[in-house]
Amino acid sequence: MKTYRKELWFNTKSRRAFLNITREIENCLKESNIEEGILLCNAMHITSSIFINDNETGLLNDFEIFLEKLAPEKPYDQYQHNGYEDNADAHLKRTIMGREVVVAITKGKLDFGPWEQIFYGEFDGKRNKRVLVKIIGE
Repeated sequence: MKTYRKELWFNTKSRRAFLNITREIENCLKESNIEEGILLCNAMHITSSIFINDNETGLLNDFEIFLEKLAPEKPYDQYQHNGYEDNADAHLKRTIMGREVVVAITKGKLDFGPWEQIFYGEFDGKRNKRVLVKIIGE
């Protein structure tokens, strides 16, 4: 059995963003030389997310609207967490969107359903954050 580990780094220019990182993950898979196995991809920060969905601009905008309704950024004083930082909403948004994805690897490819892509969701950006890619298999 082989293993592969790599950290990807992201720094968004805005507080919130959704980045399609499928190509970066596919590049990791190629580097690993693993043909059959499992790929784990997870956000290493508690205000960012990794999730799988369709790469459609309207849907990504809908996520932003949906998340802002559930956990609005402002007013900052609505959250007990806010004091030193003003990012309680980012913690809640991350919880909703999830921490990680696991994808099967078959014949050296990500074994996706139709339209599936991997996204990095940022909810408290403008600084460097890590994403872990771990691949296990043969």
